[in-house]
Amino acid sequence: MNFFILTLIGLSAGAAVAGGLFSFIVELGVIADFADRTHTGDKILFYETSVALGGIIGNIVFLLRPFLEGTAPSYLVPFGGGAVQILFGMFAGIFVGCWSMALAEILNVFPIFMRRARIVRYAAAFVISAALGKGLGAGLFFLKGW
Repeated sequence: MNFFILTLIGLSAGAAVAGGLFSFIVELGVIADFADRTHTGDKILFYETSVALGGIIGNIVFLLRPFLEGTAPSYLVPFGGGAVQILFGMFAGIFVGCWSMALAEILNVFPIFMRRARIVRYAAAFVISAALGKGLGAGLFFLKGW
């Protein structure tokens, strides 16, 4: 019974984190940006579903890999063959590159906001305040053992 409860908690927490990650990816506009650049805006729902299914299938493969390694032939085991690893590496690189580009585009928002809000002269104070807050939070985290 204890194992069942822990399994349920683990799966629920994993689903919440995965949902947050996919929401973040959609909110960054990576998928909408691709649809815009390829002029395939009518297929955006398909793209979002593909990203979610890719994450789900990747997690299932990751979780079931130890069970498959002992029973299945080596060409059926995920990430077992060289061709599969090359294909996975290519898609993982595309994913990371696209995500980093989307984050870089979001960083362009801060200078525009600061100019429009007319707070350019206080930019140094904002940066120092953020750094001090981050340092204080990290120090409390490690000192208190949270």
